Amino acid sequence: MKFTKEIELFIKDFLSEIQEENAAIFAGAGLSAASGHVDWKGLLAEFADDLGLDIKKETDLISLIQYHLNKNASNRHLLSQKISKEFHHGKKPNPNHKILARLPIETYWTTNYDKLIETALQEASKIPDVKYTIPQLARTVSGRDAVVYKMHGDVDHPENTIISKDEFEKYHNTHGPYINALSGDLVSKTFLFVGFSFTDPNLDYVLSRIRITYQTNQRHHYCFFREVKKETDEDQKEFEYRQLKQGLAIQDLLRFNIKVLVLQEYTQITEILKEIESRFKQKTIYISGSASEYGKWSAEVAENFISNLSKQIIVNGHKIVSGFGLGVGSAVITGALEEIYFNRKEKLRDQLVLRPFPQGEKAQHQWEAYRKDMLSYAGIAIFLFGNKEVDHKNELADGVRKEFQIAVDAGAIVLPIGATGYVAKELWQRVFDDYENYYLSRTSIDLYQKLGNEDLDPDEIIKLAIQFLNNLNK
Repeated sequence: MKFTKEIELFIKDFLSEIQEENAAIFAGAGLSAASGHVDWKGLLAEFADDLGLDIKKETDLISLIQYHLNKNASNRHLLSQKISKEFHHGKKPNPNHKILARLPIETYWTTNYDKLIETALQEASKIPDVKYTIPQLARTVSGRDAVVYKMHGDVDHPENTIISKDEFEKYHNTHGPYINALSGDLVSKTFLFVGFSFTDPNLDYVLSRIRITYQTNQRHHYCFFREVKKETDEDQKEFEYRQLKQGLAIQDLLRFNIKVLVLQEYTQITEILKEIESRFKQKTIYISGSASEYGKWSAEVAENFISNLSKQIIVNGHKIVSGFGLGVGSAVITGALEEIYFNRKEKLRDQLVLRPFPQGEKAQHQWEAYRKDMLSYAGIAIFLFGNKEVDHKNELADGVRKEFQIAVDAGAIVLPIGATGYVAKELWQRVFDDYENYYLSRTSIDLYQKLGNEDLDPDEIIKLAIQFLNNLNK
């Protein structure tokens, strides 16, 4: 999809922050609205009616809550019941929750009471460390993958949620550690605000103090706004007034170094997040292959080829995911480890993900799920050789075909190295015959065609493959 220059710059910058483990999310009510949860006006409509107010005309919703509590002698029962009813059951994470949960983002802040963020993380096989009380800040969940700070409380304890004007005014005293923790994250991480309207006085309090402290050295952040649209039967002057007010709000957020990305529709958020995920995954390459023989090549030449290809993939800024394919997997590991440990001196887990297949007849029924799991990490899949020995005879490896189809179904870019023969050559031909369907254009078709030449020198194959991969990122 074609994005504006402004959105394109954001995608590149936020992707870089994700890769450097500096990204964070701040989720507002708008993120959960797509899952069917009510927005603030929907939550408070009946209380406005009881007060004789028109919820459509109200903008200071915190004060509206306070009016309700004042009328009921500070009794929160009806309010707590409403929160529990609206946010507790029946809703599922929407695509935006799911994409964010799949990305390696470790810090989430939210003013929402629902459990959609932590549910999405769990569905992505991650362990969330959820914090909505002061004591929880001091505890660490073992093996956690992400921390979810619910600064206004949780639906399981509606009586303790932060919602009224009085509670917001006292927040710095009652929840000071949350303010300190948020301040630290805003200083050290780049936030993306999703579904947030910037009317929260707690966030305003924190942002103001960071701005005063760091002045022109604040870390940059991003948020999404939908452009103001003229409503049915709306007066032109009222529409222009709302346009003016949005423009002033966008300008005001620059004081806090928050860049507003103006969208035509909220659905564009999903498209942008999908693009970020796609580009992130393209930095990870799955290597599929097996071999009991290597055609014209000796075992030594073939293993050196696989090892050197793996090494160059790491050199060019990619991560490798691989199983232990017979005759291929060990050479992949050797090349990757040599580059990671001896040349780059980086952490193994940051560059190489290994998923050896479970062995034995009983384990074979797990292989498809295992392949899907491995390929879920990668945005590109390379296919090498593809043969195996069965009853002392060499046969084409059907497992490599299966991994190709899983990769295609998952939306990964597939690159069969036809020059290695066997199933890889078969798959190379399939892609070449329908090239535009696999690559959406004729870009690099000359390079791809050369990668099917079985007479090529191994070093030339590596050079062409790396050049093809580099062209994908342009």
